[in-house]
Amino acid sequence: MSVTGSELAAARLVMAHRWAALATLGDEGPAASMVAYAPEPDLNSLVMLLSWLSEHTRNLVTEPRTALVISEPDPGSGDPQTLARLSVKGTAETVERTAPGFEGVWRTYLSVLPDAAPRITLGDFSLFRVVIREARYVGGFAQAGTIPPGRLSAAALELAIL
Repeated sequence: MSVTGSELAAARLVMAHRWAALATLGDEGPAASMVAYAPEPDLNSLVMLLSWLSEHTRNLVTEPRTALVISEPDPGSGDPQTLARLSVKGTAETVERTAPGFEGVWRTYLSVLPDAAPRITLGDFSLFRVVIREARYVGGFAQAGTIPPGRLSAAALELAIL
């Protein structure tokens, strides 16, 4: 089964960017933050390097259900409702430094955000993986659809072949 144009566009959007709005829920209600992310090659998850000093990090530990929004940049003209964007729902998990897969996840993050390398030596930073449960792609005004994680992953794999 081949992937659709929307699925390819959604995967391309996630893989072409590295800055997203992260939504979390804490004791004092919802919070939103801008965070850097790196998509894992199969696009089953997104990786973030977060500080424990941040509210959003503490929120993710208490309530791991989260959402991220990734958007095309706004050029400052035209109708912003026509910009492509993707809302991802998922579950966050800490990638422990002692975990067998830590080095691979860290390399994935550094491949997208190499300037972040010194932060891993700081004790208050940890890697987090958001495992994607659902993605909602809006390709422009009145062009929206839900993409199951397996379909988003298939699109990422197809893009890797192209």
